[in-house]
Amino acid sequence: MLTTNIDDILGYTLVNTDKLTITVYNLLMAFLIILITWVLLWLVKRIFKRTIRYKALDPARGHTVYQLIKYFVWILAITLVLDTLGVKITLLLAGSAALLVGIGLGVQQVFKDIISGLFLLFEGHLKVGDVVELDGIVGIVKDIGFRTTTIESRDNIILIIPNSKFIGENVINWSHIEKKTRFHVNVGVAYGSDVEKVQKILLESALEHKKITDDPEPFVRFYDFGNSSLDFQLFFWTDSAFRVENIKSDLRFAIDRKFREKNVTIPFPQRDVHIKSKG
Repeated sequence: MLTTNIDDILGYTLVNTDKLTITVYNLLMAFLIILITWVLLWLVKRIFKRTIRYKALDPARGHTVYQLIKYFVWILAITLVLDTLGVKITLLLAGSAALLVGIGLGVQQVFKDIISGLFLLFEGHLKVGDVVELDGIVGIVKDIGFRTTTIESRDNIILIIPNSKFIGENVINWSHIEKKTRFHVNVGVAYGSDVEKVQKILLESALEHKKITDDPEPFVRFYDFGNSSLDFQLFFWTDSAFRVENIKSDLRFAIDRKFREKNVTIPFPQRDVHIKSKG
């Protein structure tokens, strides 16, 4: 009697149309597939975290592999759920194709972003933790999704960027460059200044900074005779590329202070105005 009641409950029809019939049993099986998928991915994630913790796997590479596994497993799970519910995959694909044609350019961009995301994950040129520069914005990659990539800028602003921008535009990946990266600051001094003294001050300012390396050593280039100044460039190396603007600011503070102490003048543009009077 109890078995009969359970069979009746499981066989109870929730949806019944010409093309689709969904029973309680179908719904429970679909829920079970989703639950198993969620638990499976949770276990896989735990395994990856443990592997990364023991340094047996690079964190960025582990994240990429996990993302690929997650997408594959969810696609398989959704396919099984639809099949369990009696949805014909072939009809769904045919309907999706017609829908894509109707929607047009908007969906084309979405698919472009998705395909770009797959390239990013498979090729490994962009990984979580990389410092990148795109459209003048420098940030750390926090997550590479199926359609978008999340970046945290130097101002701690979270940016959601379509993956196609990383494929179709020029991107600087500072993490792929040698660990020590060279930068420079421009400095102008008044004509008549002791250039040897200027060079010495610039080098002292660089070598006193804790985040500027002494191997390679900083150096100074006498860049040009400007309209109002003698122009110098102070070159230095650092492994803190992400916060280099702070280092440049520190250098400018130090240079300005030392110039004042040594009576070196930083000029400003000047104009000579000649007034001609009539008569």
